[in-house]
Amino acid sequence: MMLETKRLILRPPKESDWADLVEGAKDLEVSRNLQMIPHPYSKKDAMSFIRRNLEHSNARKNGVYNFFIELKSDGKVIGVTTVDLSKGDKNVGKTGSWINKKYWRKGYMLEAKVAVLDFAFTKLKLRKIETAAFTENTASNKMSRKLGFKQEGTKRQAVTALSTGKVHDEHIYGLLKKEWKERRPYIVNEVNMKAARSP
Repeated sequence: MMLETKRLILRPPKESDWADLVEGAKDLEVSRNLQMIPHPYSKKDAMSFIRRNLEHSNARKNGVYNFFIELKSDGKVIGVTTVDLSKGDKNVGKTGSWINKKYWRKGYMLEAKVAVLDFAFTKLKLRKIETAAFTENTASNKMSRKLGFKQEGTKRQAVTALSTGKVHDEHIYGLLKKEWKERRPYIVNEVNMKAARSP
C-alpha cells in the first residue's frame, strides 16, 4: 500500500531504509515520547522493525499498516505513521507517528496525517480513529487537537517509555469520520501554505 502527497510518499519499508530510520529514532528527543523505541537505537533495532513490517505487509493479516514517510525531494525516510486495526472493533483504528527532529515544524507530519486519515476513513471505511500522547508531549497533543481529535480521557501511569524507563500519563483522543470531513479543508489549506514555504 502506497499513499502520495505533494511532498511525500507513504510506503512500505525497504531494507535500505535502516540508516534513515536510525538517524531519526536514535535522537532521545524523539524516542522519549514513544513507548516502544529503545535508546540508543541501533541498526539491529531498525532491521528488526523493517523485517517485521515486510512480513506483515506481505501477509496483511495483522491489520497493521506502517507507512514509512519518504521525502520526495531526496528519497529520504523521515518518519513513520501507522493505522492499526489489530485490536478491538475492526471499524475503529489507532494511529501513531514520529518524525526525524530535523524535519519538525515544516508541516510534513500534518501532510502525512491528511493522507493517512483519508486512507483510514475512505479506503478502510473506519468510523473512528483513536490516538494517544504522553501528557507532557506538547507537540503531539497540539497536533491531535489541530487535526480535530477530541480528548476522551487520561490514563494515569499508563505507559513506560522504553528509551528512558519513565512512566507516563497518557491523553486519549478520538476522531469520528464526520468530524474529519468537517476539519479536513482547514488542515489541507494549512498544509498547502507550509508546503509553499518548505518545498
